[in-house]
Amino acid sequence: MEVSAIGLGCMGMSFGYGTIADKQEMIRLIHRAVEQGVTFFDTAEVYGPYINEELVGEALAPFRKDVIIATKFGFNIQDGKQAGLNSKPAHIKEVAEASLKRLNVDNIDLFYQHRVDPDVPIEDVAGAVKELIQEGKVKHFGLSEAGANTIRKAHAVQPVTALQSEYSLWTRTPEQEIIPTLEELGIGFVPFSPLGKGFLTGKMDERTTFSDTDFRRILPRFTPEALKANQSMVDLLGEMAKSKNATPAQIALAWLLSQKPWIVPIPGTTKIHRLEENNGAAAIELSAADLQQIEEAAAKITVLGTRYPEHIERMTGL
Repeated sequence: MEVSAIGLGCMGMSFGYGTIADKQEMIRLIHRAVEQGVTFFDTAEVYGPYINEELVGEALAPFRKDVIIATKFGFNIQDGKQAGLNSKPAHIKEVAEASLKRLNVDNIDLFYQHRVDPDVPIEDVAGAVKELIQEGKVKHFGLSEAGANTIRKAHAVQPVTALQSEYSLWTRTPEQEIIPTLEELGIGFVPFSPLGKGFLTGKMDERTTFSDTDFRRILPRFTPEALKANQSMVDLLGEMAKSKNATPAQIALAWLLSQKPWIVPIPGTTKIHRLEENNGAAAIELSAADLQQIEEAAAKITVLGTRYPEHIERMTGL
C-alpha cells in the first residue's frame, strides 16, 4: 500500500484533547491536507465515539479515489464510552459494517485491531479480517501496539500491511523487537504520537496545564516534574532545528522519516499552520552526521515518566 510520507491523525479533532473542534473548520483542514499531498488519514470508531469517522468520511468524500482511510476495531462501546476490549470475530464484522456506513465508503482501506485482546486468539482476529477482505469490505489488515510474537501469528493467517504503535524520540521501545520484525516480514510502520502528544513541539513546559477532559492530564510524562525533567529532549531538537532553519516538531518528524523508508508518521493537529509545519518535515534532510549527533545527545537523556498509567499500559502488547 502506497501513501504519502506523512499522514494525518484525526483523533484530536473529536476526542482526547479536551475539546471537540468545529466540524467545518476540521473539514477545511482535511481538505488542506489533501491539497498538500497527504493521502493517508487515520481514524477509529472509538474516537468520539463515532463522530470522528463521520467527520473523516464527510471531509474525504470528494477525494475518495485519491486517499487511503484507516480505521480500527477492538473495543466495546457503551453509553457513548469505551467499555473494554472486544475482538470477537462477530464483533469485528459488526464494527466493519458500521464503519463503512459512517465513513460512507464501499470498503475500508486499512482495518486495524486497535489493541490486542488477550481473550481472543490473534489467529481468530486475523481470520475474521481475512473474511472481510474476501468479501471486498476491507482491503488491508493492520495491528496496533502488538508484540512481535502476535504480529507473526497474525501475519501467518492474513498478511499484515501495517503496524501502528507509538514511536518517537522519547518512546523508542519499538526499536528493540518490533522494527526488526516488521522489516523481516515486509510490514509498514505507522508511528502515532510522533510528536510525543505535543511535547516535542517545544510548546510546553512545567507550567503547562491541561483541562479535565484532556487525557494528557493523567499521563505520567505530563506531570509538572516530568515536563521539567524531559525538557532536555526538546532542547536537543531545538538546537538541531536552528541549524536547519526548521522547528523542533519538524526535526522530530524528519528523524522518524530517516529511520526507515517504510515508516509513515501520523501527527495530528486542529490547526492549519501546524499541518503545514508538520508536512514540511518531509523536505528536511538529516545527514548521517546529524543523525549521529541526535543519537549521541539522546543517549544521555533519561525520559522521566511512563507513557501511560499502569491500567492503560497493560492493554498494550509491547
